[in-house]
Amino acid sequence: MQHLPHNLAELKSFNRPDEVRDFPKGKLEIITIGGVIIGRATFQPGWRWSESLQPIAKTTSCEAPHFQYHIAGVLKVKMDDGQEYECRAGDISLLPSGHDAWVVGDEPVIVVDFQGMYNYGK
Repeated sequence: MQHLPHNLAELKSFNRPDEVRDFPKGKLEIITIGGVIIGRATFQPGWRWSESLQPIAKTTSCEAPHFQYHIAGVLKVKMDDGQEYECRAGDISLLPSGHDAWVVGDEPVIVVDFQGMYNYGK
């Protein structure tokens, strides 16, 4: 993890992201602060990684590792080894490479990711 110099303060907001990436049934807002890329992803009901982003990533499953804080909605994650998780608002998840994920129910999923969004949706 990179450390900020003690004399440098920064303030950024997802209300004014540095970059926005749109993909089917979702979007990713990116900010870079302290040399670190942080993403806020919004996934609409019906979103599924294997349908929305697999054609962009061209990998069998999601290869981006994630360290996420879940703000809203329910995200179901299935690891390549078969383990399954339901991530809900208030949860923090650490997901290694090799998974699929999808929105459960009618509420959009919103997550803030501190690790795996630098190349997500590109």
